Amino acid sequence: MKCGKVCGIRLREGYVNADKLDEPIFTPTTKEESGHDMAITFEELKKVIGDDLAEKLKKASISLYLQAADYARARGIIIADTKFEFGVDENGELVLADEVLTPDSSRFWPEESYTPGKNPPSLDKQFVRDYLDSIHFNHQPPAPELPADIIAKTQEKYEGALAKLKA
Repeated sequence: MKCGKVCGIRLREGYVNADKLDEPIFTPTTKEESGHDMAITFEELKKVIGDDLAEKLKKASISLYLQAADYARARGIIIADTKFEFGVDENGELVLADEVLTPDSSRFWPEESYTPGKNPPSLDKQFVRDYLDSIHFNHQPPAPELPADIIAKTQEKYEGALAKLKA
């Protein structure tokens, strides 16, 4: 993030890699036709879904994140960020959908090895991303088959996160 902004939100100067933000921020996305997430500003979100629903989404997202982050931190895991997917039911009520707070939708960092300014070790899918980058995968389908040792190490990381979170 070289421009100092995330989803139109200007961040203060002085943050280093993996630094904790002064407060959580709401970073809405929408889906591109290719299926990838595309960052939008809060103002753009309001134009798409209306002010009231956008405010509900923001409030629900930050509230859920804070509750989960506190729970995880008490068990030695930092939830650096996460993704929530919401929908609206037939009555127009906001509904949380899809997976929630998993190593596939969140960045989990072990607190004991966390140091601002350095890439933290991950207990999430970042391990697979790093492997794919190391073999110069272009991130376009089809994905290469993962070697057994990468699968085993990923499983070990996910199970380690689960064990800590269940403690």
